[in-house]
Amino acid sequence: MRLLFGRPIRGIIDRINDLRSKGYLIQAMDAAMVVSERHPVYAAEKAIAAFQEGRNVARDLGIEILRYASGQRQIEKALSLGVSDETKRVALLMVDDLEDSEVERLADMLIERDDCGISFDEERVRRFYDITDAEIEAVGRERIPDLVLERVALVDAYR
Repeated sequence: MRLLFGRPIRGIIDRINDLRSKGYLIQAMDAAMVVSERHPVYAAEKAIAAFQEGRNVARDLGIEILRYASGQRQIEKALSLGVSDETKRVALLMVDDLEDSEVERLADMLIERDDCGISFDEERVRRFYDITDAEIEAVGRERIPDLVLERVALVDAYR
């Protein structure tokens, strides 16, 4: 799996849908909500396992990845982690095992890459994942990524 960041190129959603129809598994997320490189990768691993074991909630693997990344059982809330016309920066997860040249070619079709890496919006993340002041007091702000990963891990427990 590869995770890339950048500004979305106009028409990114249609382009991703077109690439998916050709067999590529690419999931775009609002980069402001991605707290670590492990976050979307772990969500994808959990989603793939859910499909393999017949425990998936969504019919589409990309939606299932968003569902896990959101820490939610509800698809509707999970979709808000995806990309919209208002998204300023995208985290692009390429699930397929692709050659570097293919990753570069696909990424160039979808985003204008930047060198910012992980740059999440702490306030939005705390609101979305219901991270309380008590949690922050207990573990510190630097552990927000761990709190989000905990929510990803617990998705299956909320059955």
